Amino acid sequence: MKVLVVGSGGREHALVWKMAQSPLVKRLYAIPGNPGMAQFAECISIQADDIDAIVNFAFREKIDLTVVGPEISLALGICDRFAEKGLKIFGPTRRAARIESSKIFSKNLMLKYHIPTAKSESFTALNPARGFIKKSLKPLVIKADGLAGGKGVIIAQTESEALEAIDAFMNKKSLGEAGQSVLIEEFLEGEELSYLVITDGKTVLPLSAAQDHKKIYDGEKGPNTGGMGAYSPVPSVQNAAFENSILNEVMIPMVKALEKEGSPFTGFLYGGLMLTKNGIKVLEFNARLGDPETQAILPRLESDLVEVLDAALENRLNQIRLKWSQKSAVCVVIASAGYPGPLKPKVPITGLDRFESIKDRCMVFHAGTELKNNELLASGGRVLGVTAWGLSLKEAREFAYEGVSKIQFEGMQYRKDIGFKNQ
Repeated sequence: MKVLVVGSGGREHALVWKMAQSPLVKRLYAIPGNPGMAQFAECISIQADDIDAIVNFAFREKIDLTVVGPEISLALGICDRFAEKGLKIFGPTRRAARIESSKIFSKNLMLKYHIPTAKSESFTALNPARGFIKKSLKPLVIKADGLAGGKGVIIAQTESEALEAIDAFMNKKSLGEAGQSVLIEEFLEGEELSYLVITDGKTVLPLSAAQDHKKIYDGEKGPNTGGMGAYSPVPSVQNAAFENSILNEVMIPMVKALEKEGSPFTGFLYGGLMLTKNGIKVLEFNARLGDPETQAILPRLESDLVEVLDAALENRLNQIRLKWSQKSAVCVVIASAGYPGPLKPKVPITGLDRFESIKDRCMVFHAGTELKNNELLASGGRVLGVTAWGLSLKEAREFAYEGVSKIQFEGMQYRKDIGFKNQ
């Protein structure tokens, strides 16, 4: 098979790494890819939002299977365009991808189909939103309706913080069109959990749960990021009855809801959950794999991912049983100075040549790197994800930080407590 992965981050590097292990794959491409992916795939210089160019490439090269990583490609309707050309692509249609591209659409769907979630109100005008904030209990969660690259959620502890957030989104247009409508939610407390499934629109096949670390600093402090690390499995979910409750109360009902609404969902479905004292509550749905959760989950998957996705596209997912390693995996994200705010100039990365001695227990996934004059540079907010696996969460964590210690670039920052509370 000729296989194409769309995207350029750590999630896509993990996909490429995993799919390169399949005996079904004869040639592997990445659009646009990154220097890390180039070890396994031919990187094609097309941007992930240039849907016309991607479709033309896939049609010309007779690609047998395409897998989409980033939400922007899905929101722009890449899967619809591929279907028009008779090309096989794993991901939801543009209508189904609204589960992520519009938080208000997603919330309304959860309320209609009784999927547990936080209480909320949506607004398209600034003054009514201000009025709601002034009469509501604090803290509040302010969410931009559209895609905002991980920057569209603000946890406001006070009234002034909440008012500042909606003014930035709706008045100053800090997120462009994404923030013109907002969702204001009650603040939930509990343990956060990422739960992912593969679905063909009928069968829902669970992947392993993972726990993400969103805050930039140790101890869950500082502003939210796209994710500073993750680990899998999650001890609190290693219980069949509890996992079944997540499937039966959240994931399967949403797949059925989308089908009833005329938007059947094929692809990876991500549930961002909060385990509260009142039970499971959904924080968000994503229409694709999580990042960095993917870097912690895929190293534990022993099944052939290409075979699984091909079965899903042929409506044979009900015949698949996934096989998992009993090992734990931990991913520690290394970010650039300034992240998640304005970034510093690009700087050289050193130390990756020191991983040969630990390659049996550690992998580095590139997220924001570029190659210039044969020198690897840190070029994005989240630069690298160092993933390690071990017989226990404690061992995997130790191996991951051993890997992190080998890498150096000016201003690099990373959390020291990924997976610590459950080791």
